[in-house]
Amino acid sequence: AGARRLNRPAVTTVEVGLGARSYPIHIGSGLLSRADLVDPALAGDDVLVVSDENVAPLYLEQFCATLTDRRVETLVLPAGEATKTLARFGEIMDRLTAARFNRDATLIALGGGVIGDLAGFAAACYQRGIAYVQVPTTLLAQVDSSVGGKTAVNHPRGKNLIGAFHQPRTVLADVGCLETLTDREYRAGLAEVVKYGAGLDGDFFTWLQTRASALVARDPAVLVQTVRRCCELKAEVVAADEREAGRRALLNLGHTFGHAIENAQGYGEWLHGEAVAAGMVMAADLSVAMGRLSAAEAARLGELLAALGLPVAPPAVGADRLAALMRLDKKVAAGRIRFVLFDGLGRSEVVADVPGGALAAVLAAADRTDTTGASHAGETEA
Repeated sequence: AGARRLNRPAVTTVEVGLGARSYPIHIGSGLLSRADLVDPALAGDDVLVVSDENVAPLYLEQFCATLTDRRVETLVLPAGEATKTLARFGEIMDRLTAARFNRDATLIALGGGVIGDLAGFAAACYQRGIAYVQVPTTLLAQVDSSVGGKTAVNHPRGKNLIGAFHQPRTVLADVGCLETLTDREYRAGLAEVVKYGAGLDGDFFTWLQTRASALVARDPAVLVQTVRRCCELKAEVVAADEREAGRRALLNLGHTFGHAIENAQGYGEWLHGEAVAAGMVMAADLSVAMGRLSAAEAARLGELLAALGLPVAPPAVGADRLAALMRLDKKVAAGRIRFVLFDGLGRSEVVADVPGGALAAVLAAADRTDTTGASHAGETEA
């Protein structure tokens, strides 16, 4: 037993402090085989593991082998943003009921942000809420969507419009899984990494700038540090504002523009992280126009995103179209679009009183600047 403990992969843990609903985020390489990290989160013997067609061939058998002495069902769904629908939600419900699972069942999401959001929403709804575990296999999911309990599916009129807050019991972030991502999917995750530095921690932003080449090369040690810092920042925000009544909204930096870009293109044409990258640049441009950010700081943001291979301008889909889609965003309150804008690099604030002329100018400028930074979403990824 002692030898087995010595050979276990190293793990670093961040705690999300939510009282009785607190949970750990375990980060490291080779963690998919660590049954000791998953077992404490299982509510009973019945487990449904939901994955997708890209991830399942790589990791499903290996992960399920750790679920010994359990009744394990699996469901493999198509990959991609188009899977985040009420119809696929219904498939999960059908599998849970067909297996006659009860409230002591546990649902495990093995995949990226789409599977995590979808399976988490199913867990929130099945028999008014069952336990679930996040096992994120993409960088975007490891640093962002798997943490904090936001679960949802998309509606044709907007992203994540149907959902619930439902915290996982555990998050298992195995950075070894990032080796199998396509370059495009991996870069999309880096956009969310930049978001944490740009909006919440200027020192972390500078740290990322000095390690851009190591990040592009997927250096394992740098990745563990990166995922840990992002999770620390998100855990701090979620603990203070679980249901986004205030500070948690800062995590939406770039998302008001980004969600509109995703919708305008058709979900999946641009990856979420690609749209967020372009959205952050637009938020920076709006911040510069309002005197909240210097042009030099905005340039630093654009330079880092470009160095990481991310788009720095949206596709030319039309200023009026983007404006209309932004009005459907969940962050609209009392008919006013609330933007997360910069208060200097490394600081951000939710702003509702945005001059119409400044917004129109940013949208018009973006509409004149097409980008080839995001290729078409025909690739598959784990």
